[in-house]
Amino acid sequence: MRLRVRRLVAVIVVAGATTATGPAGAAVTGEARRTTVTVSAAASLTEAFTRIGARFERRTPRVAVTFNFGSSSTLATQIQSGAPADVFASADPAQMDRLVSGGQVTATPVPFARNRMIIVVKPGNPARIDGIADLATAGTVSLCGPSVPCGVYAARVLRAAGVQIPETRITRGADARTTLGAVARGDAVAAIVYASDAVAAGRAVTTVPVPDEANVVAVYPIAPVAGGNPRPARAFVDFVTGPTGQRILAAYGFLPA
Repeated sequence: MRLRVRRLVAVIVVAGATTATGPAGAAVTGEARRTTVTVSAAASLTEAFTRIGARFERRTPRVAVTFNFGSSSTLATQIQSGAPADVFASADPAQMDRLVSGGQVTATPVPFARNRMIIVVKPGNPARIDGIADLATAGTVSLCGPSVPCGVYAARVLRAAGVQIPETRITRGADARTTLGAVARGDAVAAIVYASDAVAAGRAVTTVPVPDEANVVAVYPIAPVAGGNPRPARAFVDFVTGPTGQRILAAYGFLPA
């Protein structure tokens, strides 16, 4: 009788081990049970959100974060076309409003950061650009596309300063990151980008301030996307707007909302 009991126990143990393994005997780990939250975020948030995502995953180990960075206008179009996203973080309220109007965002968007515009030039400022007025005759200037938020903001800066740059001397970037990259590569002598981009670029560029009377403030809203995974989406939004997320954003040059 004891022998039969031992054999029965052995069968149960083996069966349990089979249930706890995946194909080819691979163990099913906690990693396989993780939920993924997909965040579509403005390109200017790349460094800050990458760090926020890492901290968020440490805080909520069963949720993995996947990012899709790009211009806010492109991301909004992608979401309206059905691209998978659980959270949208925009550099422009107008792009968020598009999704609210279209029903792709049904929750109330929350402002989580602000940004300012700045001029970036090559290290050491060899072109001797001292302010916005110099951009009119400096050479090739890199700006974001006209419909991209950073391009819209740059146009407002130039208009407020009364500066016109011939379109033949403008090179356009798909987003703030590629616009700054034109200066770093030597394709442009200057660019108008977000202050946070200059912080992320570090020594790759030198900055020239935009005076307050000509500058603009970019407001960044964030919200879960309708039809996405609501619980991890809300958790990520709360983390971004919470103390840890706000400290990280400040470290990358963003202003509080």
